[in-house]
Amino acid sequence: MTPALQRWAGRFLLWSRLAWLPFRVPRGFLAGSWWSLYPWTSYWRGTHEPAVQAMLQNLGAMTGWSCWDLGAHYGFYSVGLARRAGPTGEVAAFEPNPLSFRRLEYHRRLNRLAWLKVFPAAASDQTGQAEMYTYGELLSTTTHLRYEGETRIAACAPLVVTTIKLDDLVAAGTLRPPDFVKIDVEGHGHRALVGMQATVARHRPHLLCELHTPLELTGMQAILAPLGYEWPATAAVGQDVLVRRPA
Repeated sequence: MTPALQRWAGRFLLWSRLAWLPFRVPRGFLAGSWWSLYPWTSYWRGTHEPAVQAMLQNLGAMTGWSCWDLGAHYGFYSVGLARRAGPTGEVAAFEPNPLSFRRLEYHRRLNRLAWLKVFPAAASDQTGQAEMYTYGELLSTTTHLRYEGETRIAACAPLVVTTIKLDDLVAAGTLRPPDFVKIDVEGHGHRALVGMQATVARHRPHLLCELHTPLELTGMQAILAPLGYEWPATAAVGQDVLVRRPA
């Protein structure tokens, strides 16, 4: 198939009902789950981010756990965590991109996961609203809240989204304190941690962090080090890092 034909086929699939056709995931962290056909077929094939999947599987049994997925995208990890936690557990998924959230909610319903709570919002250091920079590509996985020093120009194509301070949800009884938190929020992880700092300090969950910028990395380390968390010596921008709860 030529590149031009591949692009045409991709556009056709994306905007047709075929994109929502359910497939059973054959392997990996999501094995046995239902997933939609397109885009990113590595999801339903079970081959998405094998190193991250291995980190999660190495955590062992998760039955009854409370898990948070910050930056859930289409819900690959949200669905996998919910299936492992089971109905005695609770999983909360946060995704501010409206197109991604629509697919997340579809996958939640497709797998009949009543204990998976989905929030069309970004985890942050305050509850309110913020601009998400899309650069005109809502289908991209790199839409993000404004970076420190990032210039707001027309090309940013900003979209106003809801932000939530997660400590507030725990205090209100909306969420259970977490046993595990996945943080993949395109450089905003240190801000998300500020918003759940009291909960993390009290309950010491395992954390899986995808690191996008030097400021995100140093900011998260500054928050977590006083709580007894030890980062792998190899932690660097561009990596996924599992930071286990302090002993």
